[in-house]
Amino acid sequence: MDIQTICAFIFIGCMLLFLYVNRKKIVIQKIFYPFLYFVMYKTKIGLELMDRMAKKHPKFLKYLAYAGVAAGFLGMVAMAVMLVNNFYNLITRPAAVSGVMMVLPFKAEGVFYVPFFHWIICIFLIVIVHEFSHGVIARLYKIKIKSSGLAFLNIIVPVIPAAFVEPDEKELIKRPHIQQLSVFAAGPFSNIIFAFVVLAIIGLVFAPVSNAIFNYDGVLVTGFTPGNETFPAENAGITENELIIGIDNMPITTVENFTEIMQNKTPGESVIITTNVTDYNIVLTESPDNKSMAYLGIYLTQNQEIKENILKKYGKILPDIFVWFVGLFYWLYILNLGIGLFNLVPLGPIDGGRMLQLLMHKLFKKKKGDKVWKAISFVFLGLVLINVLWPFIQNIIRFIIGFF
Repeated sequence: MDIQTICAFIFIGCMLLFLYVNRKKIVIQKIFYPFLYFVMYKTKIGLELMDRMAKKHPKFLKYLAYAGVAAGFLGMVAMAVMLVNNFYNLITRPAAVSGVMMVLPFKAEGVFYVPFFHWIICIFLIVIVHEFSHGVIARLYKIKIKSSGLAFLNIIVPVIPAAFVEPDEKELIKRPHIQQLSVFAAGPFSNIIFAFVVLAIIGLVFAPVSNAIFNYDGVLVTGFTPGNETFPAENAGITENELIIGIDNMPITTVENFTEIMQNKTPGESVIITTNVTDYNIVLTESPDNKSMAYLGIYLTQNQEIKENILKKYGKILPDIFVWFVGLFYWLYILNLGIGLFNLVPLGPIDGGRMLQLLMHKLFKKKKGDKVWKAISFVFLGLVLINVLWPFIQNIIRFIIGFF
């Protein structure tokens, strides 16, 4: 067990201890209790800062909130299409992978793994930005914030820490729809903005520094597409940790080189992949997600070595610290974008679901609108659960087929 996993278990223990010590002050929101539920620890932290932020630039914040509503509905449509398309791919293409996974600091089947220290920093920053934005826009419209605080998603034990802001719901639902929509959209929209700010920092700051520190000498094979079938690279005998340095006698130094060359290839085309071990003659196949795209079926990462002058001057410690921060910003981008968009799924109590409910009220009046909203929510709850549980569903199907 590596240090990251050990720290993750220690952190779960700390969350359990915190909840036990504060057991008289917590509120439980049951989902499938006691297997799946939220625990909330209410405070007043940050409420004064939300007030000050809301009063500073009210006109700008209103325009930003309106942009968030528009972006929210566009994101909702995009996520709905993605989930339906992903469900179709899962049931028609054995090699397709789930589009929604639990983001955890543990390596396990069906889990989107993020190293613990990156995970905990990212989760902390993401939820603070998300919930603080809800609070600021609520205060912009003079809606009372009853509390803020810590929250914990529990799968029997606390697994994912979070935060929350609790507007006065009775006051909120009396406000015009545009104000309610602005409050709901603020969290996901802020995460998406945050993601692109981080991406800009990566491109404008980290990329030039990285070029000054490292030489790029190929792309490293880190794994193969999972599933019932194997793909050309694995069939040809390429193994993990081989370094791809050429395709059809064209040198490969970066992931961008590799992607650019592969985009010009077609399914059925024969290519020569040169690695640090040998040459492989491979016939490309169709991508599981796009039949017109050529596919090798491998996972890759950039391989690099520290430049000699940097190594002599700073040793390995400074470049290693830089790489750690690059990884942090990479995960900040990926997780902000992913969590921001997931919150726009038209599903029950999350932000996208609440936005959809207001839209249904507008289109069908309240009573009928709620019926339509519940039906849509149950459909997308099913799609999300299928995506999350798909690796386990596949194993059950394989067991049944093998049994008979």
